Amino acid sequence: MLSADPPNVDGACETARRTIRDGNRASDVISRLRTLYSKKEPTLESIDLNDAAREVTAMSSTEIQRAGVSLRQDFAESLPLASADRVQIQQVILNLIRNATEAMSTVDDRARELIITTELQGQQVLLSVKDSGVGLAPEAADKIFEAFHSTKNDGMGIGLSVSRSIIEAHRGRLWATKNDGPGVTFSFTIPRRSEGAIDVENLTNVDDRKADAA
Repeated sequence: MLSADPPNVDGACETARRTIRDGNRASDVISRLRTLYSKKEPTLESIDLNDAAREVTAMSSTEIQRAGVSLRQDFAESLPLASADRVQIQQVILNLIRNATEAMSTVDDRARELIITTELQGQQVLLSVKDSGVGLAPEAADKIFEAFHSTKNDGMGIGLSVSRSIIEAHRGRLWATKNDGPGVTFSFTIPRRSEGAIDVENLTNVDDRKADAA
């Protein structure tokens, strides 16, 4: 961009901003995964699961479109806030979306549809990712969450295992259900925020602003 005539300075600046943003995001992911494997408690904050999912789908939109997949989002209105580590939960959502997209890569006889939904279930908020892919063989259904088990030729078999560990660290549950039609639905639940809970992230931001003002 800078070697163009005239140089595209605005485009170069935007690329630099995105690079910094994605670098910081990668740093956060690595930090939170290290926390997960060190058996420390996740950094809980109040998150809007709908907004968290929207951010992930926006980031994945190019990949989804390139795969010829149509995306539908059906989010519950007035969904209560969840108590969760935002970065870790978004990693789970991203992994489920990528798995669903890859599961439809060989489908040519029907539409490739990806449906993401949220809803409230008692004291838990639920997110589901439904695909119209090849589905799961009965013998694979009980093994897909095991470490180093993969249904993909080039898969490492750690994505779903890590995802389940993250959800269980949040006192939630992650599972897979065979659809009535083609494909599979992966769902997870995490606790909704309890009344009177302290929002650690917002509290930290307030402290930072006070420090800046001082």
